[in-house]
Amino acid sequence: MKILPCVIGLGYVGLPVLLKISKHFNSYAFDINKNRIITLKKKIDTNNEFKYQDFNKLKKITYTSKYDEIKDCNFFIICVSTPLSKNKKPKLDNIIKTLSILKKLLKKNDIIFLESSVYPGFSKNIFITYLEKNTNLKNNKDFFFGYSPERVNPGDKVHTIDNIAKIVAYETDNKIIINRIEKIYKTISKNIVYSNKINETEISKVIENIQRDINIAFINEILVLCKKMKLEFKEVIKLANTKWNFLNFKPGLVGGHCLPINSHYLSWSAGTMMNKSSLILSARKTNDYMKDFIINEVKYSLKIKNLSIKKSRLLFVGISYKAGVSDLRNSLNLEIFNYFKKKNKNIVALDPFLSSALSKQNNILKKIKNFTKFNVIIFLSYHTDFQKIYYNLKKLKNNKIVLLDPFNFY
Repeated sequence: MKILPCVIGLGYVGLPVLLKISKHFNSYAFDINKNRIITLKKKIDTNNEFKYQDFNKLKKITYTSKYDEIKDCNFFIICVSTPLSKNKKPKLDNIIKTLSILKKLLKKNDIIFLESSVYPGFSKNIFITYLEKNTNLKNNKDFFFGYSPERVNPGDKVHTIDNIAKIVAYETDNKIIINRIEKIYKTISKNIVYSNKINETEISKVIENIQRDINIAFINEILVLCKKMKLEFKEVIKLANTKWNFLNFKPGLVGGHCLPINSHYLSWSAGTMMNKSSLILSARKTNDYMKDFIINEVKYSLKIKNLSIKKSRLLFVGISYKAGVSDLRNSLNLEIFNYFKKKNKNIVALDPFLSSALSKQNNILKKIKNFTKFNVIIFLSYHTDFQKIYYNLKKLKNNKIVLLDPFNFY
């Protein structure tokens, strides 16, 4: 049987998957966002992760928002977002919507792979159960399910999807199906790690991000402690880093679609089994607190310089959740900027990495020619481009600009 793949969800995860597969297979690309479909047809990635030339030398791609146009596909890869609800519980509306589409399309011998982050047990207890109940088809007999957790790191040009280890989990011994799975996933990554344990693969996905969240929380707590004890944070870390097994994490604001969310997914799942995950949520609390820490640091710095928020010309540098990407999801940087913006409409933000649409929508500049018109500049993210701005301003003679580097990045 000819493999006809379809990637559902064309965001930061789905698009790189699609572009890799489409080098070898005629492919379908589905997204409910019609504007996303329109721009991708023009070979424009509004997330700024791919350039026009990255869409060249591919097989035929059919972009669509109509599910009846993907009815002939037989290998579905689901890459939709899985955010949190307001009360910090898993919000899986996008996957449920996808399931409502799949139940109308699913055929004998179709293969479905889920790449979205989910809580442990979701694939078997919810996803597969829903399809079996609504199609009268049985998993590993009539259709075949697999889980391949995404490891896309936006803005990273080194650890790209084809260079990293990619886990591919399935629980069938059907050799024909396994062969099809291998044919697809070997086009995505050079290093495939196979597993026959879907539940274990789900939890491995969330803990790899939670581990980083905890490590950043620890170093953030040390930063706050050093500040209160009037100790030089950089010197503390430099000395600690002389030990061979010290993990040299940078402090900072933790946002985006993975680290803040995965902790709550696992914690929620543990809670359903009457099991507390105190360390995980404690780290989350610490990293969430850093927004208030920065707000108070800015206020204090203005106070000791006899400057007021309402009258100062403030510039915030680095607004996306991570420098170098055009992504404002769960960005504490943006929340900090908006907090001060409410108190002074003339406060300005700079982020050259945002798309033009996000920049305009959030009133954030992509470029500034004259930095000397500001009297306070606050750096919220680390990036070499921001480092140049910082040191160039420090070199200015008779510089009256107050430079705030609250995380000791520079």
